[in-house]
Amino acid sequence: MSETDAFVARWRPSSFLPAADSRDGALTFVIAVLCFLACLTALGVIASDRAARGWSDQLTRQATIIVRPKANETPDSAAARAAETLAGVKGVSEARALEKEKVEAMVAPWLGDISDLDDLPVPRLVAVDLDPNGPATAADMDAALKAQGVDGIVDDHSIWTADIARAAGMVRWFGAAVFGLIAAAAGAVVAFATKAGLQARRDVVEVLHLSGADDHFIARLFQLRFARMAAVAGLFGAAGAAIIGAGLRLAGGEGGLTPVLPITWTDLLAVAPCPVLAALVAAIAARLTAEGLIRDMA
Repeated sequence: MSETDAFVARWRPSSFLPAADSRDGALTFVIAVLCFLACLTALGVIASDRAARGWSDQLTRQATIIVRPKANETPDSAAARAAETLAGVKGVSEARALEKEKVEAMVAPWLGDISDLDDLPVPRLVAVDLDPNGPATAADMDAALKAQGVDGIVDDHSIWTADIARAAGMVRWFGAAVFGLIAAAAGAVVAFATKAGLQARRDVVEVLHLSGADDHFIARLFQLRFARMAAVAGLFGAAGAAIIGAGLRLAGGEGGLTPVLPITWTDLLAVAPCPVLAALVAAIAARLTAEGLIRDMA
């Protein structure tokens, strides 16, 4: 092999984009932080939705009856008669009258200690457990009470379940809004980096144009570069969020750190798509930015 052939064999054309840039570390860090926050938001929304469904299921399986005694009966006897009546209603698993002490404990947060106020008319309560497969409706229980002459008010907790459903919907919309803002921020960061990279290589772009290079070919170089960078950053961000989620799960035992926001091991799988989504957002932002700038340079 001649010296010329050896030189040609060793020579490789340099890439239009260098393999590394001094700004790559900062850009990767910013995207990783954004992905970390997005994954934490996803875990929070999933845990909140599970908690809301758990509260709703618990409320829909129970009902409370407020019993008011008539003139010829005591509060305890009226509550006992109501419980006996409701126990025979189809769709009711169990009905039990609550003792006076339990009722006083329930109203204590609002009225304070009323145990020494015997003249205060405190209504008795009947706790009803409903059959989850075919629960009795409030109308069924109210009709049964009226048929037996019991003066009672049926509370099927529908107001509470509606409030919980509304709160869960607001959390989901909040999570979607946060995702949108994070995606927009990541796209803006990548667009800025693409613009800086193209401006730094403006002369090379002009030479490529004179050589017949297509605009899409040049834009694709930036698209692939920032997509790979965002995928790596997304992997780091997702891993960090998964570690935090696992720590919360381990710290709280079976229900996670707090029963209010229960986290399960399967929830950690929600961070898995993060690298792909980050790469997709970066690729779109880089491609659109590069094509617009290249057309202006032409």
